[in-house]
Amino acid sequence: QVQLVQSGGGLVQTGDSLGLSCAASGSIFSINVMGWYRQAPGNQRELVAAITSDGSTNYADSVKGRFTISRDNAKNTVYLQMNSLKPEDTAVYYCSADIKPTIRGPIPRYWGQGTQVTVSS
Repeated sequence: QVQLVQSGGGLVQTGDSLGLSCAASGSIFSINVMGWYRQAPGNQRELVAAITSDGSTNYADSVKGRFTISRDNAKNTVYLQMNSLKPEDTAVYYCSADIKPTIRGPIPRYWGQGTQVTVSS
C-alpha cells in the first residue's frame, strides 16, 4: 500500500512565504512525476507545479516566478516553496505522485490528504 502524507500549510498574509512537503511511503519501486494541485471553493482542481524524476519542472502561469517545486528522490518527497503569496492562492493543496509499486504493471497516481493554505489580504 502506498501513502502520501502532506505537511505544511496554514494561514499567512499577502506577500508571505510558505512551504509544503509531501512524503511517499509503502510499496514503491519508482516514482515518475510528482506534483502539486490546488482546489479553491467552487473551482476545479488545477495543476500548480510538477516535477519529473530527472528534475524537469512545469508551472502554472499564475505561479511562475513565485513558487518552486523540488524533490528529494532518496526520501521520496516533493516540496513546494511558495513566495509572494496572494489571496488568490488560497485553496486546498494536494500533492500527487505517479508511483510504480513493482517492476512491472501500471503506474497509478496517488494523492495526499490535502492541506489548507489561506492568504489574507
